[in-house]
Amino acid sequence: MADKQSSLGGHLRENGMLLALVAIVALFSILVSAQGKPMFLQAPNITNIFLQNGHVIILALGMLLIIVSGHIDLSVGSVAAFTGAVAAYLTVDAGLPFWLVIPLTLIVGGLIGAAQGYWVAFWRIPSFIVTLAGMMVFRGATLLLLGGQNIGPFPKAFQSMSSGFIPDLTGLMKPHGLTLIITALVIAAVVWVGLRARARDAEFGITPEPTGLFWGRTAIIAAAMAFVGYQLASFRGLPNVLVVLAILIVLYAFFTENTVQGRRIYAVGGNEKAAKLSGIRTDRLVFFCFVNMGVLAALAGMMVTARLNSATPKAGTGFELDAIAAVFIGGASMTGGSGKIIGVVIGALIMGVMNMGMSILGIGIDYQQMIKGLVLLAAVIFDVYNKNK
Repeated sequence: MADKQSSLGGHLRENGMLLALVAIVALFSILVSAQGKPMFLQAPNITNIFLQNGHVIILALGMLLIIVSGHIDLSVGSVAAFTGAVAAYLTVDAGLPFWLVIPLTLIVGGLIGAAQGYWVAFWRIPSFIVTLAGMMVFRGATLLLLGGQNIGPFPKAFQSMSSGFIPDLTGLMKPHGLTLIITALVIAAVVWVGLRARARDAEFGITPEPTGLFWGRTAIIAAAMAFVGYQLASFRGLPNVLVVLAILIVLYAFFTENTVQGRRIYAVGGNEKAAKLSGIRTDRLVFFCFVNMGVLAALAGMMVTARLNSATPKAGTGFELDAIAAVFIGGASMTGGSGKIIGVVIGALIMGVMNMGMSILGIGIDYQQMIKGLVLLAAVIFDVYNKNK
């Protein structure tokens, strides 16, 4: 009986952020309706949540690996701004096609991540200091490259990376047929993956998640996906940003949970000395995490630049705080060694829903910052409480 209660409690903690997201959405839906405003979860609002917060999810995916390995990266906002400026310079001033600008900008981001990761991984300089210096260096480099001016506008092909939508190949148009088909396939895939994971746990003698909890969570996720998918289909279909996010989430979830190198990153964050004694090249893994973060920061920078249709000197301000908050709200540990991709995504969506909801309700930016800070503090306190317990 005790084992069953322990298992139930553990899974409830894992699903706590999902329940929190549902509760926050329900709260804002009630508050918005009480003010006589249009429905909170209408199609344009759902689309805007992904368009306006896609860069946070991208940065949070990379930040998770950094934090899991026991480090931190404070420079991602400045790196995103600098790489966005690089993409603008190559596109507008140099006249290069977008299909060449995108890989070149990603390479620049990877080189920046490698430069910072080198000092952290091989010289053992604290990541806080290295990335704090990087934050200042690349903020200044952005101002220098842009000359204090905005660069834009961009060709439609480049803008579509952030503001475009997938075409409807079915010919239904309204609702968007391809979006409905993809939504159904994704829901089926989620159910199949969940059943396969339960079967794998049973095969290895691991206590499975209680059946009622599993199907309850799966039903909530499936219903949410069906609702969001139908809303998007009734509007303009799937945004290109959401497609990119889905691909990245699947890739990073597979990497962290099903590959040797992914598990080793968790081992490094859990106990670096033990990992090193077991033969793991900890320095190489930390170096990889920073290179990966640089590439994702460049991708996020290009998406924000494409969405704004302009590279600005003040772009990227506060991005690092949003990414770090999403990781911790999503359940990652401050001390490293634990955290899941799906938790990070839920954490970023919580931030996005809160931003959208408070803006619709007319809450000032001052109170918004205070509320988000308190939510982050509550998430960290919850993590510490669980560890002490």
